Amino acid sequence: MKKENSTNSINEKYLNETCGISYTLSLIGGRWKINIISYLLSGKRLRYSELKERLSGISERMLIKQLKELENDKLIRRLVYPQVPPKVEYELTDLGRTLEGILVLMDEWGEDKINKDRIAD
Repeated sequence: MKKENSTNSINEKYLNETCGISYTLSLIGGRWKINIISYLLSGKRLRYSELKERLSGISERMLIKQLKELENDKLIRRLVYPQVPPKVEYELTDLGRTLEGILVLMDEWGEDKINKDRIAD
């Protein structure tokens, strides 16, 4: 955990408050969040176990952490059904759905770069 008054934390806070790109990356950056959002973009609600199965290599602790952060940032919604055994599903919020265009452009750019790198080799 970072110290709130460290130079790094102060700089990060400043960038997130003044730069849209930095702020966006702070919400969706990292190894797993974009993948979680991408799976939920299908429009289907997914259970925790379905997400865990699709995210090969993610630990339980990390998946829970990422889901909580996405929920706190209002990008996903956690739906709890009152039944036994408990049923929990996740879906994108309207705000989360607005990321679709950005993610499509990032995917297209990345695929183009990968293909160009293959040709250059």
